[in-house]
Amino acid sequence: MPLISDQGAKRIGDAISAAERQTSGEIVAVITAESSSYLYAPFLWAAIVSLLVPWPLIEFTWWPATWIYLTQLAVFLALLVAFLPKRVRRWLVPHSIKRAQARRRAREQFLVQNLHTTAGRTGVLIFVSLAERHAEILADAAINARVPDGTWQEIVDTLTREIGAGRPVEGFVAAVTAVGRHLATHFPPGSADADELPNHLIMLAEQD
Repeated sequence: MPLISDQGAKRIGDAISAAERQTSGEIVAVITAESSSYLYAPFLWAAIVSLLVPWPLIEFTWWPATWIYLTQLAVFLALLVAFLPKRVRRWLVPHSIKRAQARRRAREQFLVQNLHTTAGRTGVLIFVSLAERHAEILADAAINARVPDGTWQEIVDTLTREIGAGRPVEGFVAAVTAVGRHLATHFPPGSADADELPNHLIMLAEQD
């Protein structure tokens, strides 16, 4: 199932086009189901637990080393299977690490989508990572320098409220419109404006 329906994605794309008609800036919207697969987490936790298994067996039993080793291996494999489902492995990762991963993915997308290459340094990224419950707005130097502190966070707060209420399309449209107003204020359209970046919602494939 897509993160957002085709109809919803079209509404967001139309909002981006409408906003960019009022400015020389560029807006890119990106949504991803998750910022990492966190595949390392099941192996890490299964290994930690299985490393502790031999100690009570050595202390309180007369089991031979072979039995203890096989028990340790069985515990590792059982925990690995139990921890592999995506919902479980995400739960194993601390929130601070998931947030850092989402922020890293946002900065990666800022570069991948070429927002740092716009002529006036006026590119703005609206980024959402659902699994991490993270939303962020990244703006290039020219627009960031002119927007008061806290402006982007206010827009993000509205976006996350709408997503939390099950209205991601409305949240994105509101965020795009608000970002567009700030861009239009500081960077109105010029005579040689070029639509440098895509005017549609970019939905990233889920991690393996």
